[in-house]
Amino acid sequence: MPRGARRQRLFDRATIIDKAFIDRVGAGHLPEPLSDTTLAGAGLEVHSLAGLFETQVMSRHLDLMARRSKGRTFYSIGSSGHEGMAALGLTSRLTDMAFLHYRDGAFLLQRKKSVSGSTYLYDMCLSFSASAEDPVSGGRHKVLGGHEIFVPPQTSTIASHLPKGVGAAHSIALSRKLADVEAVLPRDAVILCSFGDASVNHSTAQGAFNTAAWTAYQNLPMPIVFICEDNDIGISVRTPKGWIEATFSNRPGLTYMACDGRDILDACRGTAAAVDYARRTRRPVFLHMKTVRLMGHAGADIEAAYTDVSHIEAGEAQDPLLHTARHLIRAGVMSGEDICRLYQETGERVMRVAEDACARPRLTSAEAVMAPLVPPVSSGSGRKAPALPDERARQEVKELRQKDKPLPLARHINLALADVMLQYKNTVVFGEDVGRKGGVYSVTTGLQSAFGPARVIDTLLDEQSILGLAIGMAHNGFLPIPEIQFLAYVHNAADQIRGETSTLSFFSNGHYTNPMVVRIAGLAYQKGFGGHFHNDNSFAALRDIPGIIIACPSNGTDGARMLRECVRLAEEERRVVIFLEPIALYMTADLYDEGDGIWASRYRAPAEDHRVKLGEAGHHGDGRELCILSYGNGYYLSRKAAKVLGEKHGIRPRVVDLRWLHPLPREAVLKHARQCQNVLVVDEARRTGSVSEQIMALLAEGGIPAKTARYCAEDSFIPLGPAAHEVLPSVDGIIDAAMKLCGGGK
Repeated sequence: MPRGARRQRLFDRATIIDKAFIDRVGAGHLPEPLSDTTLAGAGLEVHSLAGLFETQVMSRHLDLMARRSKGRTFYSIGSSGHEGMAALGLTSRLTDMAFLHYRDGAFLLQRKKSVSGSTYLYDMCLSFSASAEDPVSGGRHKVLGGHEIFVPPQTSTIASHLPKGVGAAHSIALSRKLADVEAVLPRDAVILCSFGDASVNHSTAQGAFNTAAWTAYQNLPMPIVFICEDNDIGISVRTPKGWIEATFSNRPGLTYMACDGRDILDACRGTAAAVDYARRTRRPVFLHMKTVRLMGHAGADIEAAYTDVSHIEAGEAQDPLLHTARHLIRAGVMSGEDICRLYQETGERVMRVAEDACARPRLTSAEAVMAPLVPPVSSGSGRKAPALPDERARQEVKELRQKDKPLPLARHINLALADVMLQYKNTVVFGEDVGRKGGVYSVTTGLQSAFGPARVIDTLLDEQSILGLAIGMAHNGFLPIPEIQFLAYVHNAADQIRGETSTLSFFSNGHYTNPMVVRIAGLAYQKGFGGHFHNDNSFAALRDIPGIIIACPSNGTDGARMLRECVRLAEEERRVVIFLEPIALYMTADLYDEGDGIWASRYRAPAEDHRVKLGEAGHHGDGRELCILSYGNGYYLSRKAAKVLGEKHGIRPRVVDLRWLHPLPREAVLKHARQCQNVLVVDEARRTGSVSEQIMALLAEGGIPAKTARYCAEDSFIPLGPAAHEVLPSVDGIIDAAMKLCGGGK
């Protein structure tokens, strides 16, 4: 078969790599050394070298099996050419948490080999075949991970896992300061975070590197090793020669090191040095590891379509397994014949294991697939008893409280946060300007003074890093309460919630969770400050994410009670919660008339109060002619409208405050709707993609006989100044919509 044609078929591509290894070793045609690193220089004994080779061979045969088992295995993106990562599996500790590149099968195998009784080959094959018995994802994805080896599972990430790696590293340093927090990781642990050379150009990666360096530049601890596995290509686009070294070798706050991952001895030397440096100095390291990509990008990728055959063959000649074979032969550990025998026997072993694994059952129902979207609650999860706060913090919080007068929403949230931080020593509040300033709207005022800068943290201005910090901290036993300054800003980092936070329980079958309460100041109706970045009324991007909870209080009493429930949901049920705070209602005290003070209320501490439970809606009035369903500013405006409807038109509505926007309080909505002749949904979000659409569908599917209508914001961004009112619901608009629905309008 002509040389070019032989590379057109996927099966042949795997066969070429497979056969080439046996042929080259058998003939003694091994590559020249890539470094002068010796066994002693690598810190290895001969038996360790043999063990690493076995790991590399197993990883290779798993790739070959996946390529040859089409229809029985899935997602055959492989690790061939990156087997040098087995070195990091040996030179790091089991408790050095690792966030992995999708080509790190060799690392995973090497680490799993250190766990007594581990069935690592079988487990990997179960994952490849999407079996429901896969101990990591339960058949939901081919992932590299394992709770017992401190590897949170990753899917096909580009660079979205880097910010949470930085967050986990920061949490290790924080656990040293907050000694009474039950941290998951040892206080001398190092975080490992690997990725490809093309991924360094992604904004998420750049943000993570910058955050780590920004932290280290201030002499703050950041024990993380970034491992760039440089195979010179991203799918089909070549990385410019020298780009990685030029970009990272002189970056302030980031120590650059390099090794050759094709040479297992040099890989051991480099990874050991990087991990040791990060552990000793508590500073970030960028380890530039040279690798080679074999067999193309993924299963359906035909590399010959965009790469010269000569370049492909040059890569094959630098196969890491060939380099390790040369070391074994020269060290007298194994002969060429021994190496070929081990290689072939391992291949047969992998195929036997794969046969068994591919026959195991797969997920067969939607319920089974979706089960871990809501993490299972174990008997040991959460903290059952309040922590004992130190007396200084207790006194400062006591001074924050002003029980003798009614307070608006912002002050209720502020005091509830203080009480939460007294109760749970693992809570940490952080975000832009939340510390000394107390936040743009003073919602976190006094918290840093009471609890110190280790628990109330001013972050750099980068939402990806803020949410990544939250994810990483949650991995280490903390309960993060990050603040996103404005709703519009969360879109800069939505993938940290959509692609990382929300998927973790799903892809780990509930073994891993990252509980948190993300506070977001948002929605519209701000006066004197605006434009669409500060008056954003759309949160559709959040509602679309499976498994998360979205809460939205409309008043101070609900704000405190709901925040306590959100913290409980995160701490005890391991949930990801979005706490959406209506900015325009932060300081609102009056409802009908200036000075009436109806919308303000006295704050009550947890011991004197209760929570608003998930799914529990609020309501005002018991009328049966009209039910108004709303939330946030819409509920506030509807209460105003209800007074006019009653006094001027004889219609006394019941006004329902949804409170919970995802999932909706289904039973409460249907209960109130069934008791009324007409149902009006008032939604301050845009008409398209809004909560109101879901409610209307719920009413229809629930067989509600009432007449229904909805009144929403226009499908528009929010303009500056008075023009904003042209595209948002108003009191008069609610009255008009209600009158039309009830038959009394125009």
